[in-house]
Amino acid sequence: MTAEPTTRPTTSKSAPTWPVPPSEGWTVDDLDTLPDLPPHTELIDGSLVFVSPQRRFHNRMIRLLTNGLDAYVPSTHEVYNEMNVVIDRRNAPEPDVFVVHAEAVGGPTQTSFPVADVVLAVEVVSPESESRDRDTKPHKYAAAGIEHFWLVEMEGKEGHPVVRVYERDPVTKVYTCTGVHRDRLKLEVPFPLDIDLSKVYGTL
Repeated sequence: MTAEPTTRPTTSKSAPTWPVPPSEGWTVDDLDTLPDLPPHTELIDGSLVFVSPQRRFHNRMIRLLTNGLDAYVPSTHEVYNEMNVVIDRRNAPEPDVFVVHAEAVGGPTQTSFPVADVVLAVEVVSPESESRDRDTKPHKYAAAGIEHFWLVEMEGKEGHPVVRVYERDPVTKVYTCTGVHRDRLKLEVPFPLDIDLSKVYGTL
């Protein structure tokens, strides 16, 4: 359902206007039709989630992992970052980095991917999104069938990356941690790769 933006009562002419949600919440269709949504708006349980300004660590990790995955994924897959993944009509989160089957890739105006085509989702934890990155989104990814999930966090005063790697248990349908990686991310699944995590602040 698409709703028209409505101005909330305000005493300031410069205050922003926000769309008032319908009683049943927003749907995936609204992400493409609501005017003036901020970039990288997510849909979680029918609610619009706006992204806060990124820290340098967050930006660098996205670039490092995107470039690293690009170097290893087979031609049957492609790597994207910060686009919506449609789980259902009320949920379209935006993984920081993800890998999809190449056949899911459409034209240049494509704005989202169906969750069934996602083989790996990666979230880089930010202070404002910590609960969503650690709890809400991994649970939804696992329940929707994404087999692989990485959670990336900043460790220590120097901001070193820590990557926790998870695989989906086919019986419980929840993620199980299969490894914690700091200096080097070397894996055999979902495909062989070897990414030097120490380069996060170096030349990418």
